[in-house]
Amino acid sequence: MTPTLQQLRYLVAVADCRSITAAAGSVFIAQPALSRSIQSLERDLGVELLDRRGRGATLTPEGACVVRLARTVLDAVEAIEDIGQAHGSGARTTLVVAATPTLSLDLVADLVPSFTERHPGIEVRMLQHDSREAIVRALTDGAAELGLVDLPVDKELSTHHLADREVALISPPGCGLPDPVPFRMLGGLPMVLPTPGTGRRTELEAMFGRLGVRPEAAVEVDERLAWVTSVAEGRGSLIWYRDMAVRAFGNRVEVRSFTPPLLRAIGIVHPRGPLGRAARSFLSHARHNAPVREPAR
Repeated sequence: MTPTLQQLRYLVAVADCRSITAAAGSVFIAQPALSRSIQSLERDLGVELLDRRGRGATLTPEGACVVRLARTVLDAVEAIEDIGQAHGSGARTTLVVAATPTLSLDLVADLVPSFTERHPGIEVRMLQHDSREAIVRALTDGAAELGLVDLPVDKELSTHHLADREVALISPPGCGLPDPVPFRMLGGLPMVLPTPGTGRRTELEAMFGRLGVRPEAAVEVDERLAWVTSVAEGRGSLIWYRDMAVRAFGNRVEVRSFTPPLLRAIGIVHPRGPLGRAARSFLSHARHNAPVREPAR
């Protein structure tokens, strides 16, 4: 028998969530129903798609092959639906995504162009907020349907992990720090920091407290351009994503890993409950197109 689109969606959900229970929650059906659907698919194909040993569910080699093909099929179906909707009604669907200014660069540079090319009937509108808390409020208030954030967030939201990114120390040339740099050397180090009371500054202060260090606040400013200018002028060091620093500074600064490496999980979040078709399409696209950025070796 030919696999149904629903069976393919369920299998892809298991591949993304690496758990049958989590996958069932992500597609809003009961776990037994999802399990029965995938078991039926396995019987029809005559192969085992999932290795169910242990607490999770991993793909067999055959399962991984089916998932790769399923993603292509599902993307094509959604793109066809978008074309039909756009030309049939003359109206485009608007999807609102909230992110911090830093993470919104990823959306603009990486995800949105490739998504809208595949889904011409969907327009993505960006909302920028300066903190995770503001993004959560935008989601709960209905101002946005999806949010791109540093994880973890409020447990009342559904969370979809996309990638792990390295957080590095960006310093003016000639500062004499080792690479990688121990966290203890942040003590007394002149730094460019967000202004007190902002969400990002609160997160950094909490991290400094856990590490038992107290850097010197040489510059306190929230504008990203001012961060770049302040470090380039030698006024202090900055804690930022490595890839963003390389993109913003080029070779004008020194970028060092921490020891041990400091990684932040990035994910898409949304209120619990069924998503609209545009949001489902964007989430699916982001899950297998978001670049995984690993710490430098």
